[in-house]
Amino acid sequence: MPSDSASDASDEAPSSPEGSEEPALLYRVPIHEWDESDQPREKLLTHGPTVLSDAEVLALLLGSGTRTSDGPVSAVELGRALLQSYGSLHEVSQRKPKELTRTRGVGPAKATKLAAAFEAGRRVESQRQQDERMQVTCPADVADVYGPLLRDLDKEVFKVVHLNTANVIIGDYTVSEGGLSSSVVEPRGVFEQAILDDAAAVICLHNHPSGNPEPSREDIRITRQLAEAGGTMGIPVHDHLIIAGTKHTSLAERGVID
Repeated sequence: MPSDSASDASDEAPSSPEGSEEPALLYRVPIHEWDESDQPREKLLTHGPTVLSDAEVLALLLGSGTRTSDGPVSAVELGRALLQSYGSLHEVSQRKPKELTRTRGVGPAKATKLAAAFEAGRRVESQRQQDERMQVTCPADVADVYGPLLRDLDKEVFKVVHLNTANVIIGDYTVSEGGLSSSVVEPRGVFEQAILDDAAAVICLHNHPSGNPEPSREDIRITRQLAEAGGTMGIPVHDHLIIAGTKHTSLAERGVID
């Protein structure tokens, strides 16, 4: 079994200065020297992933521990340090790689492993909803598919979902990134790809990184502008959804779209 002690040089960590408030690094024995029943990899293989603590899950994602001037530090203890720094596994998943490297012992190599693993989880959650061609029957159907991809972003992304005559999702298109305004979300950009995809109707959606699900005046104005353009072009806008964390708001349900 491979060693859990040192990874690449970029993940090496200096010892804590005297008086530091960083969490104490307790597990200085490499994991491969632990009793086999305590090793996260063996626990998962024997009992399944649900028996693992959050720190042990992070340890398996990190892949290895590191070395400090005080000696080796296990991957489990690095996981504990991340959880203590950010409070929960969910909060760790929200951090960019550069921010994760602020935790002592987590260098760029480990930080990118974590970021990739969390992104894979988001995509799996979204794609699970699309394994079969999905018919949209309510706003929650769209939120289930696209919420996991949008809710954790730190910038606004505006997407258009294309539907066929049976309201089945046949594709989607990203119109803009970075914020909503009439200059970046205009009818041509919204409907051009829908025409190429032979869409019978569209649903617009964008995220609110602030976590506030309430529509802004600009959200309402743009929604009405797009709905009017869609009616003229014969490609109706069925809805405009705002994704805000795990919540969503339907502007059609709010009466913004007739």
